[in-house]
Amino acid sequence: MANKIRVTVWGENVHEKDMPKVAEIYPKGMHGCIADGFKEDPDFDVRIATLDMPEHGLTDDILATTDVMTWWGHAAHNKVDDHIVQKVKTRVLEGMGLIVLHSGHYSKIFRWLMGTTCSLCWREANERERIWLCNPAHPIVAGIEGPYFEIPQEEMYGEPFGIPEPSETILIGHFEGGNVFRSGCIFLRGNGRVFYFQPGHETYPIYHQKEIRLIIRNAAKYVAPRGGVWKDNAPHIPKEQAPDPISKK
Repeated sequence: MANKIRVTVWGENVHEKDMPKVAEIYPKGMHGCIADGFKEDPDFDVRIATLDMPEHGLTDDILATTDVMTWWGHAAHNKVDDHIVQKVKTRVLEGMGLIVLHSGHYSKIFRWLMGTTCSLCWREANERERIWLCNPAHPIVAGIEGPYFEIPQEEMYGEPFGIPEPSETILIGHFEGGNVFRSGCIFLRGNGRVFYFQPGHETYPIYHQKEIRLIIRNAAKYVAPRGGVWKDNAPHIPKEQAPDPISKK
């Protein structure tokens, strides 16, 4: 396990309990389906955490041994404890990768890391989405054939999207109704990388689709930590401990 990427799949686990249609599409929960996608690749060691677990499943030990976390939330953003969100944010700044999925754009962790509203326009009308690859050579889309792929049914997310300018825009979605959206974006926060990935409405079988699973796996490898952990502090350095001054020759 030492060389595997340690992934924690975090899911709200609310719709799966309250909506029979969601339970039918995702009998293991969306989190279970996402975890199964990771299990198709031996490079990952996967575990699941949900809102209803003690500490939302995100104990100090779990966070300390997570290289990449995926986050799906929708109906219960306000029920996620601020203290837990702060711990996740700290881990991202230290270097943990974070993949925020679909309606996770309104999660506390994403809005706190972005510093903006992260609002968007939306429409649920069973629309086909065509997702275009902005850079077909990017590691996140490795293995995707052609300049685009399609999702047969999706909830429309449209611009304007209230996010800061991404470090990289990997994917752009075009919906049957005409709207477009920045569907795959990379952000750098501290020593960590954040990938926002738009596909994934709860009443459509999107997380079963091979292209979606592949991109999530690729993204986990891309945002996984590179190098050591960055610890944030601002120590006072007394004058007598200052380095030797640079010569003024």
